[in-house]
Amino acid sequence: MNRSNGQGARIGGGGAGTGTGGANLLALRSHNTALVLDLLRTAGAEGISRLELAERTGLTPQAVSKITARLRDEGLAAEAGRRASTGGKPRTVLRLVPGAGHALGVHLDRDELRAVLVDLDGTVVAERCAPLDLGAGAETVLEGVARAAAELAAEGLGHLVAEAARVPGAALAAAPTLLGLGVALPGPLDHVRGVLHRITGFPGWDGYPLREALERRLGVPVVVDKDTNAAALGLAVGGAGAGDGTFAYLHLGTGLGAGLVFGGGVHRGARTGAGEFGHQVVQLDGPPCTCGARGCIEALCLAAVARGDLAEAARVLGTGAANLAGLLDIDLVLLGGRTVAAAPGAFVHGVGAVLDARARREGGHDGAVPVRLAPGGPRAVAEGAAQLLLAPLFGRGETG
Repeated sequence: MNRSNGQGARIGGGGAGTGTGGANLLALRSHNTALVLDLLRTAGAEGISRLELAERTGLTPQAVSKITARLRDEGLAAEAGRRASTGGKPRTVLRLVPGAGHALGVHLDRDELRAVLVDLDGTVVAERCAPLDLGAGAETVLEGVARAAAELAAEGLGHLVAEAARVPGAALAAAPTLLGLGVALPGPLDHVRGVLHRITGFPGWDGYPLREALERRLGVPVVVDKDTNAAALGLAVGGAGAGDGTFAYLHLGTGLGAGLVFGGGVHRGARTGAGEFGHQVVQLDGPPCTCGARGCIEALCLAAVARGDLAEAARVLGTGAANLAGLLDIDLVLLGGRTVAAAPGAFVHGVGAVLDARARREGGHDGAVPVRLAPGGPRAVAEGAAQLLLAPLFGRGETG
């Protein structure tokens, strides 16, 4: 994990001075090690040989041997048996040890908290969901996050159950395989510093240092990002996208936003403000939006949903998607969020119809940009939040 953004993580070892060893992720965060770890992860339980690792990474066999020896010493890799070779003795194959590391992912929606604990493979080990009022104030929200994190750590990691119930932060800091906590919530926000901006409808969060407050409370590294970016990261790591992995993830739930993925990595922009899709103005004299403008796609779309006109909501969402397609030449549109999940056919068909009409007008020879339902269901954002910790370990999903 790149600590220049104020984000650190570790595998093994409790707090400082525990003497339990473990791998420092600053040492693991080299490009070559990330390449090897990613190949071990994608190889699955069948494993991969050192020779194959050298061939696929372009590293020398000696370099691969040094890296894999260190990963084995740190418990991140293990032997997965032997495989026949075309000549000479059978090759030993290695695999990733998924349980050697875990990450917590928390999705703070305007009215709901969903949290997951995942292993290095991204498999969900434990999950929690609870009501949340994002406007209830920082202390109440932080207490909810701390409680969910402690419960998940106690359930999924099996450590310090009694202490977790009493002192959540201490329990998390002592969990030997916990990399940290990823938090995803509505933007805009400063991803680098972990500071929130004026969340639409919740101006009281403007300027709040969420990452610093959670790290102080929980005693583990924390990464903060927009819900749409987190979900898009999870999709990118999972192999979503066409061609070179360029797509737009549109999230319609209690609000509307987008996560943009170019070449397999999340695009956040120089000020980490990219993807504020819901607040593009498409009707100059339209209804007021809670952001202060008028005629925003979010306001128009949510108003149509509220009156039960899903066809109109999909048409408005499609208009925004067509704008993105025209500006960015994206390969694919993925739709997600609880509102889409409640009527997936209506939204996939409606957004697709707008993009089809745009393609016909422009006479494009390659056809319309395809529209699909994003995989992952209701916990896609929380799983993506956990990937904020995991993906950099494997050299995945980051473009800036």
